[in-house]
Amino acid sequence: MTTAIVICPGQGAQRPRMLTPWIREPAASARLREWSLRAGIDLAALGTEGSMAEISRTENAQPLLVAQALLIMTEVTGRSIAVAGHSVGELSAAAMAGVLEPGEAVRLARLRGLAMAEACRAAGTTMAAVLGGDPAVVADAIGAAGASVANRNGTGQVVAAGSLKAIERLTSAPPEGCAVKRLAVAGAFHTPFMRPALEAFGLAADEVPFRAALIPIIQNLDGRVIRDGDELRDRLVRQITAPVRWDLCMDTIEALDPGMIVAAPPGRTLSGLARRRLPSSSVMCVTTPRDLTRKA
Repeated sequence: MTTAIVICPGQGAQRPRMLTPWIREPAASARLREWSLRAGIDLAALGTEGSMAEISRTENAQPLLVAQALLIMTEVTGRSIAVAGHSVGELSAAAMAGVLEPGEAVRLARLRGLAMAEACRAAGTTMAAVLGGDPAVVADAIGAAGASVANRNGTGQVVAAGSLKAIERLTSAPPEGCAVKRLAVAGAFHTPFMRPALEAFGLAADEVPFRAALIPIIQNLDGRVIRDGDELRDRLVRQITAPVRWDLCMDTIEALDPGMIVAAPPGRTLSGLARRRLPSSSVMCVTTPRDLTRKA
């Protein structure tokens, strides 16, 4: 594999039986057992037997996604020039960059998911993807509906989040030329509604050592490249209530001009965004262990 930038998925990328092809690999199975003990959750059972409803629960989806992304860590990090993660995928990225021990990243993902699930129960909120349109116009329409911009994914995709009434106003009167699609999520992630989760996750993160990154991490707050572990801890906590600027992350990836972009498993969502944003780039979508041996 040529030098690459690895991108790690966030919540929403999960699919039933996503771990089935991985659990057959002895090394992967052993890692999953170890990480399950650390996180207090049976990752193998969730990833091979769990229903879509079960694996989509915030407290389950987040550690499951971080664990699966980290199953390719030994295969890709030696050739990686940088790494980035979308939302909770930043914990995967932190482990790949040597900032966190992998089992600790999975444990933190579980604690993050539990904290965010609890915050979701405190208020009736949801999210919706706005497809198409000018991003500035879309952002104005989201604000006019009383919602917030939660994700700027680029390639004509902005995600709104807010109260049930605000998202209903947006879906009933979408911005001109746009489609609005409600998302099956527990609440308004990356908005002030998540402040209780920010505080809880901050306490958990403060108890964990964050080392200096061995390779650059492209960070969601603003697309900046960082290496300092303490700065990353602060940014990961702030990210709970701040928008995901994946559009800026993709700008940074383009500027770094990697030989390849590797979308860690389950890679379909991020590989699709990468191909649309950077059509001339070589993109490898990893979903099963066999994908690691294929050309992009």
